[in-house]
Amino acid sequence: MINIPKNRHGVSRRAFLGAIGVGSALNLEGTLSLQAAQETPTPAPIVRARPIIYTGSGPGRGTPPPHSLTGDDLVRARLTPESWRLEIVADGCTVERPCTLENGTAIDFRAILELGRNHGVKFLKAMQCRSGANPQSNGLWEGVPLREVLRLAGTVNRVMRVYGNGFHNNVPAQLFQSSASFTQVADNAPGELPVMVAYRHNGGPIPLLRGGPVRMILPWGYGFKNIKWLQRIRLTGNANPTDTYGGEPDAYLKTQVPQIDAPVNVNPGMPIVVRGIAVVGLAGLRRVEYWVRPDAGNNGELTDDDPAWQNARWQAGNIDPPPDDWTGHLPVGVNPREIWGFDPRTGRPREWPLRYTVATWSVTLRDLRPGNYELRVRSVDLNGFAQPQPRPQRPSGAAAVPCRIITVRG
Repeated sequence: MINIPKNRHGVSRRAFLGAIGVGSALNLEGTLSLQAAQETPTPAPIVRARPIIYTGSGPGRGTPPPHSLTGDDLVRARLTPESWRLEIVADGCTVERPCTLENGTAIDFRAILELGRNHGVKFLKAMQCRSGANPQSNGLWEGVPLREVLRLAGTVNRVMRVYGNGFHNNVPAQLFQSSASFTQVADNAPGELPVMVAYRHNGGPIPLLRGGPVRMILPWGYGFKNIKWLQRIRLTGNANPTDTYGGEPDAYLKTQVPQIDAPVNVNPGMPIVVRGIAVVGLAGLRRVEYWVRPDAGNNGELTDDDPAWQNARWQAGNIDPPPDDWTGHLPVGVNPREIWGFDPRTGRPREWPLRYTVATWSVTLRDLRPGNYELRVRSVDLNGFAQPQPRPQRPSGAAAVPCRIITVRG
């Protein structure tokens, strides 16, 4: 078992990457350095996987960024638990009891916590950029379904979509919003996660950098759908989404291997163990596969219509199993029995890997002769779709099969 150092917000992204076998090759920018080229490869230890809690940098909006505010500026921005308020307003529909700052009925932080007494849910969620590589973070969130918050506004009619707005500095061009259909907010399949209003992160208050004190979370959504510094819910009768980001606004998190972290130069004669993560989307994760072939000299570029794809020999990699003992893998005071996706009697995950989180995997390359090789790794979801299918387009989720060039020294 490995030990991963934690900070006050959980495990750092650097420590997480070190735990899966690539941390020693990271430079300050978080990319692989050539230090790995000087190391003799050794078989990786058996690592019992976990729902890895790690944090990274988070983008901020506004000038100055909201997470940089302090003191009275923070209070005026309503970004402390005491000053935070949430408005619920109507736009082309009807709301029985609008909640606004103007009439003094905006919802305060204490009301959200009170809802959490009966409706609170703890769940794990990877924050994945739709066009990026590895998720920026993978954390434990706690919140209440947005539909329970909307009940505080009474009866609503003719609502098609529900928008969330976060804090900004009153510059219209910086207003940021995302939305979900009213059906997504009000209804969900049994055992599935709904749209959430979160008030805790990794066992403590949500840090400002993570969008606190309250953040909207779409568990199945890409990062831009999860509104930081949530302060306003707008109900509208307009069914056409006008989210800040373009592309397909309702695209859900796709199962994929985002990138391969591996040494670029290795010594011959020993097994080469490569580790990485897979993002587990709505369709779940069945397996991870790899394909290794001699380097074609194109820097790993392989067009979609290249015949090599049809003749590729994909082999099964290994997905790390869940821990036998969860002690120390979750924030202090959190029992896995309390977390969505876990059996409340046994504390074991109902499925593995868990959807909307990340899974660690490994691939072992053996008997490679001196030379250059292309290593590709892809995911296969529970529907049987191999990455990048069934959504190869960037607007609905980046999913290109990553490639890494590895040199076996002569």
